[in-house]
Amino acid sequence: MASNESGATQYEDLFDHKKPVKNPLVPIGALLTAGVLTAGLISFRQGNSQLGQKLMRARVVAQGATVALMFGTAYYYGDKL
Repeated sequence: MASNESGATQYEDLFDHKKPVKNPLVPIGALLTAGVLTAGLISFRQGNSQLGQKLMRARVVAQGATVALMFGTAYYYGDKL
């Protein structure tokens, strides 16, 4: 079976706009936020409301830091693209 060179080029062109992650801390922050949220919900479900409240506050901090990283990265790379 012969390979179609134009077909391969079209396939590669679909992914030309994809850039590597410029700030790897953003996905890490998103995973951290999701993990803290999950732990907080589990704590509430088990009846430990004090720990659940602390984890929900930690989630807000992690979420805020992630959003700040996203805005900071967008601002930094905004003129360079």
